[in-house]
Amino acid sequence: MHQKGKLLAIWLKRVRLGPMDAQQKAKLITNEGLVGNANQGGKRQVTIIEQAVFEQLQKDLSDEITPEMRRANLMISGVALANSRGKILQIGDCQIEIWGETRPCRRMDETYPGLRNALDPNWRGGVFGVVLNDGEIAVGDSVHWVE
Repeated sequence: MHQKGKLLAIWLKRVRLGPMDAQQKAKLITNEGLVGNANQGGKRQVTIIEQAVFEQLQKDLSDEITPEMRRANLMISGVALANSRGKILQIGDCQIEIWGETRPCRRMDETYPGLRNALDPNWRGGVFGVVLNDGEIAVGDSVHWVE
């Protein structure tokens, strides 16, 4: 089955540990990441979370929890991220190879007590990956796995 989803939000982090700034569109550079984002290069160029997971977290913990608290770059809907290591995610014209699960760190509990443990099981913290091609993405772009 071909899951089709949508890019719901984009955030850039200007400096390490800095605030997450919402964007309507962003530019991606091959093997670097998002232009203007503090994290560049390495295997963790882009971090991605799922809307359905966040809605469940709000039910489990509190509706005070916002996606920005997870400090991810992208939020998608309609595509499950669990156990996706090695797969390629197409967002608009860009492809991101998933390298693994984004493990929640102690900073999560600084934003909301208990958030770290709530994000820990079953890839609820989202995924990270590397950019495979230059391009632009925008809120509303289609999202799917490359078969």
